Amino acid sequence: MSDHDAVEKPLTTGEWFVTLLVLGLPLIGLVMYFVWGFGAGNVGRRNFCRAVLLWLAIAFTLGVLTLIGFLIFGGTLAALLSQQAQR
Repeated sequence: MSDHDAVEKPLTTGEWFVTLLVLGLPLIGLVMYFVWGFGAGNVGRRNFCRAVLLWLAIAFTLGVLTLIGFLIFGGTLAALLSQQAQR
């Protein structure tokens, strides 16, 4: 079997089991998403890791935007309440 065949063949159930086990480990899993997502290896695993990294980037961005929104809203509300208390 050539390297090209190994890259193109689907992962077995056992290989997926190990993949998901490793990806579930804190910090090591995050590193492995990048290793498998951008390294040479199985195409299915590479595409899966890239898709998960894309979802993580979207979730992180939405989380930061939500935090900024809450900080702005909270600061505005605190300023209004302190103004109201001074009257």
